[in-house]
Amino acid sequence: MTASNLLNLVHENDLIGVEAALKNGANVNTTDSQNNSLLLIATQKQYIEMATLLVKHGADVNQQAKNLDSPFLYAGATGQTELLKVFLDHGARFDIFNRYNGSALIPACERGHVETVKLLANTKNYPIDHVNRLGWTALMEAVILGDGSKKYQQIVKILKDAGARMDIPDFDGITPLQHAKARGFHEIVRIMD
Repeated sequence: MTASNLLNLVHENDLIGVEAALKNGANVNTTDSQNNSLLLIATQKQYIEMATLLVKHGADVNQQAKNLDSPFLYAGATGQTELLKVFLDHGARFDIFNRYNGSALIPACERGHVETVKLLANTKNYPIDHVNRLGWTALMEAVILGDGSKKYQQIVKILKDAGARMDIPDFDGITPLQHAKARGFHEIVRIMD
């Protein structure tokens, strides 16, 4: 089977076709012209069964595309908690970062994916205080890019309870607490203090 045919089967969510191809020796880590792996494509399309099938056949959850997305990083950024659990059970690495030098947790915090944040923040040895290229931690992204609403309040509490440092400043020396005060996020300020 050609790589093109295999990619089409994944795009079409053809579980039977993909399984047959893999059993006949097709490469589970096949990529398209942008180095998007079969597993990354399934993750982008939120084809949970397809992604799970590919992982069972040995797909690399850390394989990065040209834009540095990996299935694990993408699932975190898009709040696909069930897939993250599968990827964590199949070798997800915490030392591979996206194009912003960010972890899976940082965009999850930015986008308000509460359950994803809860999972990652409480995963053993997860780099909860990782600083990305912008100089921001997951906490900083929740404060600066969030809107102070209930879900962002929950995220700040989850991070705090999981042991995230509250005092890591951005590149300008401004702490998350100072940013929260400046934005009038009174409940987040209360949680952080």
